Amino acid sequence: MKSLNGLELVGYIKERQAKQVRALRQSWRVVPRLAIVRTGESPVTDAYLRLKHTYGDDILVEVKTYNVLGQNLIEQIQELNEDENVHGIIVQLPLANLSQTDSAVNAVLPKKDVDGLGVNAQFTPATAMSIDWLLAGYNIELSGKKIAIVGNGRLVGAPLFKLWKDAGFDVTVYDDQATKLADGLTLADIIVTATGVPGLITSNMVKAGAVIVDAGVASENGKLVGDVAEEVRVRNDVAITPVKGGVGPLTVAALFDNVISAARKVADIKGQQDI
Repeated sequence: MKSLNGLELVGYIKERQAKQVRALRQSWRVVPRLAIVRTGESPVTDAYLRLKHTYGDDILVEVKTYNVLGQNLIEQIQELNEDENVHGIIVQLPLANLSQTDSAVNAVLPKKDVDGLGVNAQFTPATAMSIDWLLAGYNIELSGKKIAIVGNGRLVGAPLFKLWKDAGFDVTVYDDQATKLADGLTLADIIVTATGVPGLITSNMVKAGAVIVDAGVASENGKLVGDVAEEVRVRNDVAITPVKGGVGPLTVAALFDNVISAARKVADIKGQQDI
């Protein structure tokens, strides 16, 4: 088994981003700022927030989390929309009230929607971008390959399908209940799965030489697991992301790439040269 480890690529990306942020700060006096709006608390969400704050500290992007009550959510987002010193805004999902999700993500100004979740967002969602980066980083060619995406969620499947379909690649989306899932996957050269269904992808679905990106996350008996069964992971004829350290580290890096891009656009609007 060849491991597609996002941690191996993050260092290079972070070094590049730190240089970009220093240039923005020192030469253009633009301090990139990310605002995170959340409702409710959970250990999983807290862990994700710590990662984002730590990453921001490492590359000198200012990150601030706003804990708000559900009834104040849209008001807080609108206030951040109007703050010229805030370049990126993300709504930390899941919200305490799931019914607020669409209205909240679409309340973020498109030019500040660095998670890329709103209908008019100007940025590619971070997880989709990170998967694209991961495969490029390991010199995995997409052109001429049959690609299968399992799961059509707003964070991974849907934006990744659009990204690759727009690029002209041969890509098909399946959901976890698809009756032809096994038949479709056995033909795929590249499989990306993000359903959160433990062990959904079994060995009989995966052909020799396949490349697999497992972006599914679930907990089983207190252990973090993905969509791909262990019987696939022990095979020597596939390339696959590890359960930890695959897509996740690159997703945070991709999010901050969007924040930096948003800050650079502000510098450009002010009449400064692009760096």
